[in-house]
Amino acid sequence: MEPFVVMTEAGEPELLQIKNWSARYPELTSGFTTRIGGVSEKPFGTLNCGLHVADSDESVVANRTRVAEAIGMPLSGWVYGEQVHGSDVAFVTGADKGKGTAARIDALQAKDAFITNETGICLAAMFADCVPLYFYDPEQRVVALAHAGWKGTVLQIAGQTVRAMEERFGSSPERIAAAIGPSIGICCYEVDDTVMNQVRPLLQELGESQPAEGNVVYEPSPNGKWMLNLQEINRQIMIKAGILPSRIELTRLCTSCRVDKFFSHRKEQGATGRMIAWIGLRN
Repeated sequence: MEPFVVMTEAGEPELLQIKNWSARYPELTSGFTTRIGGVSEKPFGTLNCGLHVADSDESVVANRTRVAEAIGMPLSGWVYGEQVHGSDVAFVTGADKGKGTAARIDALQAKDAFITNETGICLAAMFADCVPLYFYDPEQRVVALAHAGWKGTVLQIAGQTVRAMEERFGSSPERIAAAIGPSIGICCYEVDDTVMNQVRPLLQELGESQPAEGNVVYEPSPNGKWMLNLQEINRQIMIKAGILPSRIELTRLCTSCRVDKFFSHRKEQGATGRMIAWIGLRN
């Protein structure tokens, strides 16, 4: 069953939330935006949440405000970063509230993973094909969010995030709940040998990990390139880091297949907006 489902009211931005988490963890808010329900004009129509794609700042802030109001977490408590396809982790505190919400200059710079144990903070990261990774330790009350394109995947940002949760907050990996959100799927993500030559050492390190039912990690495409499954690889990295397979929610949604619902940098050849993934602990 698809874990990311629409759970917002008519007239609000169309947002996806993690269904099982919504029922199990009432103190938590987490999910993923679509492209539906905002004010941006083409080619950013309509719920673009990225300040870096030549959309008007006013429209982006209006869209971010709509999302914040829909989930009941004021925009003043959100924190955005400037992502660089790396593996650096930011520990977020109340002093960071509001950073990056209205301007890129004060966002958390050069970070691709974000962790906090404070309430009233909503972590946000931007996506348009890369893989959103969510983490929640319900015992220590720690939330984390990471952004994994192929580069972040090779750098094992999922594992870096789990280790940071362990070291800073004492999280036990087997108690962490994790989720892998909408992103480009193996059906659409074609890469050449330049990428595969960097992915293969990671696959060797992961060894004989068992893919989720119906999944493969990669397969050849007819033109001599490769179709790559970043969602599944990140699931295996999570398992290697100690997260139990039964505690990982795995989407089947492909952003490239569903440009009616999502922005896709690859499918739309760069002329598109950005969704956000979010996670936070309510006051």
